[in-house]
Amino acid sequence: MAKMKFKLEKTKDKARAGWFETPHGRVETPIFMPVGTQATVKSLDTQDINQTQAEIILANTYHLYLRPGMDVMQAAGGVHQFMGWQQPILTDSGGFQVWSLAGKVADDGVEFTSHLDGSKHFFTPEKAIEIQRQIGADIMMAFDQCTADEAAFSDTQLAVQRTFAWAQRCYQAWETAGRQTSYGKYQALFGIIQGAMHRELRRESAQQITSLDFDGIAVGGETIGYNMEGTAQVMEWLGDLLPVNKPRYAMGLGRDPQDLVAAVKVGFDMFDCVGPTRLARNGALYSGALVVRGDDFNFESELPKGRLSIGRSQFATDFTVIDATCDCDTCQSGYTRAYLHHLYKAKELSYYRLASIHNTRFMVRLSQQLRHLILS
Repeated sequence: MAKMKFKLEKTKDKARAGWFETPHGRVETPIFMPVGTQATVKSLDTQDINQTQAEIILANTYHLYLRPGMDVMQAAGGVHQFMGWQQPILTDSGGFQVWSLAGKVADDGVEFTSHLDGSKHFFTPEKAIEIQRQIGADIMMAFDQCTADEAAFSDTQLAVQRTFAWAQRCYQAWETAGRQTSYGKYQALFGIIQGAMHRELRRESAQQITSLDFDGIAVGGETIGYNMEGTAQVMEWLGDLLPVNKPRYAMGLGRDPQDLVAAVKVGFDMFDCVGPTRLARNGALYSGALVVRGDDFNFESELPKGRLSIGRSQFATDFTVIDATCDCDTCQSGYTRAYLHHLYKAKELSYYRLASIHNTRFMVRLSQQLRHLILS
């Protein structure tokens, strides 16, 4: 049976550089993946996304299932054709969304209420796979039960057991479908490790998930990306259990530039977050640089968390670009902080596009810089 090809090129301590192949192209790691929840990275069109040099984006199973629906998705020929994006796409399984909506979880699956119209729906592992096949993503995720940081041991243990049982059912559904999308292209499947902040359960989940021949391994749960100290701790617990020859995906990680650097330093290859575009829309723009000192490297900035608040009055007459070292279209076209401040205060729609271009490119470029550093 075919598999997604992944090659690990080089390591620097725990940091890794490699690449993997999909039907829509090669992705070089480490890689930041912009989130295109509803088949769009908010405020950007596909040409804008291309110009950020993003090699792969995410789409959201839950949202696309509800709207526009699978009839439309299949009539379009899949998400790539639907949105005019011919590069790789990864879809989550919808597990996080139905968890966050406080869906009713049982061994068979999860019942949840649509946020659009209040209608009732039921996701099983098999249905999550079938929806993702109809969406046509290059990489799909196994259906899992997400857990909160503060989840009790007993609750987390049950979630880990369900996650593995569902992973097995997803794997079987994937095999039965011939590991293909509804459109005849190979479709990779990643398993997800859960376990909250319980070492024993994280390791148990890792052993279970890696026992199945998934194309990649993801680490999920509320901890990952929201609690960076917790993220590093979880990765330390898992390091000796994760296969070297498969990509490692930190789900929902990448709000701040330092988060990417920290994730790469503990051995993750892939990460995604709505943070860069959400922060952009709310006036927070990244600025800073990757700094190497001897064998160590970190993101450094004069600004808290590496971002400036463009709505502040100090930028009203600041005629410099957001970041002089940035090669994004917004900075290279000479749009100044003063102009962006004006657009933001006036709530002009062009602000959201220009700011999102900058933040997205900033994170993609940081991934590229980290890769170059590891390979050098």
